[in-house]
Amino acid sequence: MKRILITGSNGLLGQKIVELLSRSTNYNLLLTSKQEQSVFDDETLPYRQLDVSDKHEVRKVIDEIEPDIIVNTAAMTNVDKCETERDAAWHANVMSVENLAYSAKLVGAHIIHISTDYVFDGKNGPYDELVRPNPLSYYGRTKLASENVLRTSGIPHTIVRTMVLYGIGFGVKMNFALWLLRELSEGRTARVVDDQIGNPTLADDLAYALIKIMELGRTGLYHISGPDLASRYAFARALADVFEFDQRMITPIKTGSLKQPASRPLKSGFITLKAETDLGMKMSGMKQGLTVLRNQLSVNMREYVNH
Repeated sequence: MKRILITGSNGLLGQKIVELLSRSTNYNLLLTSKQEQSVFDDETLPYRQLDVSDKHEVRKVIDEIEPDIIVNTAAMTNVDKCETERDAAWHANVMSVENLAYSAKLVGAHIIHISTDYVFDGKNGPYDELVRPNPLSYYGRTKLASENVLRTSGIPHTIVRTMVLYGIGFGVKMNFALWLLRELSEGRTARVVDDQIGNPTLADDLAYALIKIMELGRTGLYHISGPDLASRYAFARALADVFEFDQRMITPIKTGSLKQPASRPLKSGFITLKAETDLGMKMSGMKQGLTVLRNQLSVNMREYVNH
């Protein structure tokens, strides 16, 4: 039975991974997040509060449970905050991976680490795994640095880059789809950029892909995202369509007009052929993924959108 340590288990992707893994009897799980309590109220899912930027704590937990696999979904992902709070971003995104890699080496664990399309400049996407990164933002630089920590660590690792992740979970941070749903359901018009291109990715699909990586023992670098290359504006219109909101409530704007602290890669996107071939994956397109989201939300939409 494989022992699996999940960091950031209270986050969106962390929750999806836990939900999938807990259905199988092949895994022994330890959930960890920065928060005092787990979002899972389940005795069979042991939980420890863990700040992965604390080297001593990381060493203690990893020594104690000797995981076979560490799935690292913990990160500081607020791009503008990373730009203005650089020390915090480096601690959360780079030093934490150094800590995990150091302790993983001592117990022989395989690390699966989540990265991002923000390692690219977005001048000529979509990108495959062979394109040389060139991050525009400090967030992108920290995520590239975290990849390099693993590349030079000498431990078995898998780096999974993804983008425009959306989905629903208990108390999760706002993602683009949830923010838009909140605006539209409260009758507000939404201004959405039409010059940022990428592949919207359903968190449930990404979690499933990570489990395939575990089961097949894959290492190396993978680009994993939804198949549809679209602007945020096109994604927003697709969401309005699936959730039956008036598409006229969504106004297209340019990224430059937002005057955000961090630069965004505009023409991004992933070529995911390697992941499809190696993992036998078929990811949901926008309409399909948004329909899954609608079905999940129809159970109790109010609780999620207004939490």
